[in-house]
Amino acid sequence: MQASPSISSIFSPHELQSLDLLKLPKHIAIIPDGNRRWAKLHRQLPNIGHEMGAESLIEIVKAAKEIGIKTITFYLFSTENWNRSKEEIHILMGLLQYFLITNRKQMCEMGIRFNAIGDLSALPKEPLDEVKQTIADTSSCQEINMVVALNYGGRDEIKRALRKIVDAALQNEIKAGDVTESLIASHLDTAPFGDPDLFIRTSGESRLSNYMLWQLAYAEIHFTNVLWPDFKSTHLLEAILDYQKRERRWGN
Repeated sequence: MQASPSISSIFSPHELQSLDLLKLPKHIAIIPDGNRRWAKLHRQLPNIGHEMGAESLIEIVKAAKEIGIKTITFYLFSTENWNRSKEEIHILMGLLQYFLITNRKQMCEMGIRFNAIGDLSALPKEPLDEVKQTIADTSSCQEINMVVALNYGGRDEIKRALRKIVDAALQNEIKAGDVTESLIASHLDTAPFGDPDLFIRTSGESRLSNYMLWQLAYAEIHFTNVLWPDFKSTHLLEAILDYQKRERRWGN
C-alpha cells in the first residue's frame, strides 16, 4: 500500500510515492548525535548546537507522526554524560526544561504523548518536574509516542530490571523457571513501547553507545553522516525507505 500524497503537509507527493504504509517501522530509536560538532563547524558555542538539536527533535516527531510511526525514542542524556563539564550539564538540563515548557501545548494539540525512560531520580528537580508535568499533560494523546532517554544506559537498565526480578523472587512471587526473555523484557523501561524496528544514528558514528542493548538485538540499523541539527524530515524518510528495502530475518 503506497502512501497517499494527501495525508501530509510536511512531505511532497514525490517524497511519499515510494513509501509503503504496510511496512512502516512501529518504533524508531534515534541517537541524535552531532550537536557539538555542528556548533564547531558553524563557529558557534556548544549550547547553540544543542539548541538547534532540540528544534530538530520536535520537527522529526511531527514528520514521524504524519507518516504513521507509533513511537520514536531519542537518546538525550546517558548515564555517562554526567562526566561532561558541570557547565554543559547545566546547559543541557536547562534546555530540556525550556523545551518541555515551550512545546507542551503543541504536543497536546498534535496528539504527541510524551514519556521518558532511564533512572529519572538523578535529574535535577526543575527539569524533572517539567518531565513529570509533560507526561501528565499529554497522557491522553494517542497519535504518536515521543519518548526521551534521560540518565539512561542500556547496562544500567538491565541491572535495574534484574534487581526487580530478584526482589520478586525473594518475595516468592516468581521462581527461577519463570525467568524468560519475555519476563525480562517486561521489566525494562521500554516495556510499554516494544522493541525498536529501526535504529538511526546521526553524525557518522557507528556504535550503540550503551543504548537499548537488549531491545536492538534485531533492529535494522541506519547510520548517516548528517549532523543532528541538520537532520530533516527528508533524512527520516530516507532511513524508512532504506528500512523497507530490507528483508527482516529475525536471526533465521
